Amino acid sequence: MSINRYLPFALLYFFFNSLGLPFGLTYTALLAPFFYWWIANTRGKEVLLPFVVLIFPVVFIQMVFVGVDDKTYVYSLLNLLAVYIFCQAFYTYLKSCTDQESIFKKIVILNFILCLIAIPFYFTSYSYFFWDSQPLTEGINDFQRLRLFTYEPSYYATLLVPFFFFFLLKIILKQNRTNSWLLLLMIFLPYILSFSLGVMTAIILSMLLVFGFYLQRLIIKKRVINLLFLSTAIIIPAVIFVILAFPNNTLLLRIENIVSGHDSSGKGRTYEAFFLAMKILAFKSQFWGIGLGQIKVIGTDIIKDFYLYPVDYKTVAIPNATAETLALFGFVGLFFRFTIEIFLFVYTKVWKNYYRLMLFIFMFVYQFSGSFITNLAEYVIWILAFTNVFKQFDVLAKEQSVLPLYG
Repeated sequence: MSINRYLPFALLYFFFNSLGLPFGLTYTALLAPFFYWWIANTRGKEVLLPFVVLIFPVVFIQMVFVGVDDKTYVYSLLNLLAVYIFCQAFYTYLKSCTDQESIFKKIVILNFILCLIAIPFYFTSYSYFFWDSQPLTEGINDFQRLRLFTYEPSYYATLLVPFFFFFLLKIILKQNRTNSWLLLLMIFLPYILSFSLGVMTAIILSMLLVFGFYLQRLIIKKRVINLLFLSTAIIIPAVIFVILAFPNNTLLLRIENIVSGHDSSGKGRTYEAFFLAMKILAFKSQFWGIGLGQIKVIGTDIIKDFYLYPVDYKTVAIPNATAETLALFGFVGLFFRFTIEIFLFVYTKVWKNYYRLMLFIFMFVYQFSGSFITNLAEYVIWILAFTNVFKQFDVLAKEQSVLPLYG
């Protein structure tokens, strides 16, 4: 039996990209020279020029006029370059591979097996192999969430998003529904164990909006009505049982804290991230930002003082991609971030494909409550949203009238 030549790299990206490496370093970054060579040979064109053209004016202004710590800045710039090369490699793969579904299935199945293996470790002193113990919300200071071999549970949950939407749509559109049901159920387990409410909330919002946009096509169908009825019949009694039997359970406590404004994780990933970004920006240029890698240089004391971290606390960051963009590149960078997203949405006609639209809405929403600017899982979702290779999810021309603005 032949093995898809892209499968080893897909497994590396999804499961082992940071395993055994210092924080911030990935195997895809180390493989950047190989990826660059492969892109050049596969596509026969230079791909670094657009990156250099876009980043050079910013680098020049920040290094010459804003002022940065050169060593940290150059290291972060090289890391960003490695991320860009990986993005080009992933785009090249999408245009070259004709069997993405096979890879998707293998990853979902292997991920499910690893989840089953990880569950017994939860109850042992070796739980740190697969689980991350961290403060979750006010009143819960030591909660274990599944991350497998990734660095953080929310990142792990983000990795699963393309697979969730893929098999969900295959069920709705009657495309090999039996296998898709099984694979979708396999994805539910890691989502429950990772307990990433931010990711799950963005997923639900994306689904609701896409179903709303294409109401007649996706909702007013017998199969979807049956699906919604069955889900409601299962979920509502389950929720009532949990509330009555476990009134102090973790999920309800966190939801209560979010509603009351006492959820430390939720606050840190949303409005507090923007507050800290503006506070850090005050030390440099609000237009051009503080520069790549400079949060560690300028923002460490500010973030530690704000959260009352101990002096020896090392890992400081702004856990919000939009707020981090604002801090590193200022209002100019933030403007270009949203301009590029909106331009590519219109240019690639994202609304003409259910899958791409779900991914776009998810990532557009989630960037305000999580992620970071070198997050490979985020860029993979953006690239999937802007590359029309999953044509089985295209909206038929006669059905695009549900979006009259673009019909």
